[in-house]
Amino acid sequence: MDNLIDKKYAASEIEQGIYENWENMGYFKPSDNLDTPYYSVILPPPNVTGILHIGHVLNVSITDAIIRYKRMKGFNTLWLPGTDHAGIATQNKVERMLMSNGIKKEDLGKDKFIEKTWEWKNKYGHIITKQLRKIGGSLDWSREMFTMNEKSSNAVKEAFIDLYENDLIYQGEYIVNWCPFDKTALADDEINHEEKDSFLWHIQYPVKDSDIKLIVATTRPETMLGDTGVAVNPHDDRYKDLVGKTVILPLMNREIPIVADEYVDMEFGTGVVKMTPSHDPNDFEVAKRCNLKYINILTEDAKINENGGKYQGLDRFEARKQIVKDLEELGLLVKIEPHKNSIGHCYRCDTIIEPRVSKQWFVRMKPLAKKALEVVKNGEIKLEPARMEKIYYNWLTNIRDWCISRQIWWGHQIPAYYDEKGNVYVAKSLEEAIKKAGTTNLRQESDVLDTWFSSSLWPFSTMGWPDNDAADLKHFFPTNTLVTGADIIFFWVARMIMMSLHFKKQIPFKYVYFTGIVRDEIGRKMSKSLGNSPDPLDIIQNKGADALRFGLLFNTTQGQDIRFNDGLVDMGANFVNKLWNASKFVLSNLEGFDKNTSIMDLDFKVEDSWILSRLSNVSKEINENMDKYNIDQSCKLAFEFFKGDFCDWYVEIAKTRIYNSSDKADKLTAQWVLRHVLDYSLRLLHPFIPYVTEYIWQYVKVSGDTIMLSDFPTYDKALVDMQVENTFAFMQEAINSIRNIRAEANVSPAKKIHLLYLSKNEDEEHILVNNLKILDKLANVEKIEKANNIPSLVGFRLVRNTEIYVPLADLIDKDKEIKKIRNEIEKVENELKRVNGKLNNENFTSKAPKAVIEKEKGIKQELTDKLNKLNENLNKFLK
Repeated sequence: MDNLIDKKYAASEIEQGIYENWENMGYFKPSDNLDTPYYSVILPPPNVTGILHIGHVLNVSITDAIIRYKRMKGFNTLWLPGTDHAGIATQNKVERMLMSNGIKKEDLGKDKFIEKTWEWKNKYGHIITKQLRKIGGSLDWSREMFTMNEKSSNAVKEAFIDLYENDLIYQGEYIVNWCPFDKTALADDEINHEEKDSFLWHIQYPVKDSDIKLIVATTRPETMLGDTGVAVNPHDDRYKDLVGKTVILPLMNREIPIVADEYVDMEFGTGVVKMTPSHDPNDFEVAKRCNLKYINILTEDAKINENGGKYQGLDRFEARKQIVKDLEELGLLVKIEPHKNSIGHCYRCDTIIEPRVSKQWFVRMKPLAKKALEVVKNGEIKLEPARMEKIYYNWLTNIRDWCISRQIWWGHQIPAYYDEKGNVYVAKSLEEAIKKAGTTNLRQESDVLDTWFSSSLWPFSTMGWPDNDAADLKHFFPTNTLVTGADIIFFWVARMIMMSLHFKKQIPFKYVYFTGIVRDEIGRKMSKSLGNSPDPLDIIQNKGADALRFGLLFNTTQGQDIRFNDGLVDMGANFVNKLWNASKFVLSNLEGFDKNTSIMDLDFKVEDSWILSRLSNVSKEINENMDKYNIDQSCKLAFEFFKGDFCDWYVEIAKTRIYNSSDKADKLTAQWVLRHVLDYSLRLLHPFIPYVTEYIWQYVKVSGDTIMLSDFPTYDKALVDMQVENTFAFMQEAINSIRNIRAEANVSPAKKIHLLYLSKNEDEEHILVNNLKILDKLANVEKIEKANNIPSLVGFRLVRNTEIYVPLADLIDKDKEIKKIRNEIEKVENELKRVNGKLNNENFTSKAPKAVIEKEKGIKQELTDKLNKLNENLNKFLK
């Protein structure tokens, strides 16, 4: 092994090779001892199309911190990885690749296209998992899953058939959300609604054989081509005599009936609503009640079809312009008014969706949702932060059936078969369907399942289900924790809970940690289009994975968004460098030290007992916070202990014993404590910064192969001494007070000082008098004595019950200080004069807002206090 002492910290060198060794040695795998309590987690499967972004880094860093902690606590841990086939996204990517060569998927045909997609997946689909390794995620890659591998595909078929046979999956013609770009149906929760400035077009619909013209208002004039009725409220006296009559549909010259339905709001607009049942979900329901026709006017790519008359072939938005123009020319356009409209967009490609009647497959959600609500309400599953529960309850309470069929080629083909008469046979295979149908003339459903269908089975399908005797399923299910983004609470989290309760009669996990969103410095969500999302791989290359992880974990409070900037990574890099250099100091001063020295052979001084007591107490706090998933607080506690207690205090004090001590026993004690605290600090920090802690620990360890499998520090009552901690805390306060006196008086830290004290507490006096070496090392105190006469020019602090004085006359240039203070007094007086002038000016006080006046009053008070303090200091020098 090379020599750490002579090396400078270089993240790219240190981290390189460590992960590969961890993986090759099998450290990420659970042990064969299945009697040990288990702790299991599943990775939210990233899309095979994905590349590493800061959101991935945050999720993996949090989960890895948890799993490493549990592993060190002795749990038999499993963190199971996998990727999602990402139906729409992957098909789009492969289509674009083919189009770059002038090939359409239709040119290849379905089977050839699927072959090309598998080729693409096998070539590029593992990029994201290779990148996840860079972060240091300790996943058991030997168990890696893919949502379309054989095991997962079998699970999907089993689930579909079970739900169908239990009348929880059905097929029907309903209004669905249609993406014209991807040419597929989407579920309700795959739609992003954006409020945009739009218009309301008010159009006259003439009543047949009458001079009456009903006025309807619409945000989508092009849909009038598919109108099959107009509706009024049955209680609206204005129109009750018109119900049952017909209007002439403008532009199409088609007679359509006037119907009455409670859906119509009499108070909104004119109280008359056009009915386009094939392109509006509310109109669809009214049409069923009022027996209206359904006319589809749009092609799959949102062009007007043959039912649109002369507008056939026009894009929907081009048709809108032409229709408005034609209505205006006919004198049927009453007015156009501005209107805010919530417009649905496809969550994948951002195309404006179209409601469209289509025959699709659906899952009945209400029976499944009922149980999923119960397990969160009764506390079997805990969602954090707690506010997510309300969002969860609201969605499940108002849930609609889930459209699971997609009109694409890449995905799990629905295991349903049709005979010549259109009868449906749901089966695992064609052979099984033939047996059920009694005929060989069958064709399989061409639609595939929504990507989220296979993902909803993830916690148990990855572990071997539907084989309920699978070893992993028996030993690691249900899982313990899920770390995921709040944006997929409906897509994934709720559905996993529903499916697990249905198929396994168990919850899939006990705790859900929802991460916040990573935003830029001004609060915008990170995105490629905005150009505000840094490449994590560049950061890792330049600063290291540890620096990036630490910066995120230190600053991420559970469930809160995080504002990312370079400063977070720099803070992490600076701390890692501090750890490196402190470790070099300890290791360079262990010459002659026997690592097997027993604690019983040592004679501890106050600083030794203090740091060991602090180590024990902080270990307890970190354990408590990690068990509550307060990752950021745990990270801060480990950081503050190492940087503050250990480096800033203990190491500095220990230097006098290491460098200058002629007492070999005392030096041995200091060496033992330095090595022991460094060892345990590395373990405390390992879940957050795994690479550098593993690297350094190999030089520090007494035994063991990897820090990953070493014991996580815990509370040791025998080492805790609150009296010693209180004693040392007083000494810290005294030293900080002396440093502050120096700073205020501009006394160089290099100058030796004398310390005078008066104390009403014998213990505090004893601490000061008996720890001159520490005071000298950390505050450059040459001499300490009780104050008989207090000089006129002194720095003063009250530390608990003890007055501390530092004589300043021989330490500073009196005339220079007087001149400096007088100059400062003059500046403050001038500023105070300006503020008083404002406040005494009636013009200002009568016109300025109250908040501005109060702000000026606050400035006046600050300046007055500062002036009093400066005059007080001046008087000390003038005495």
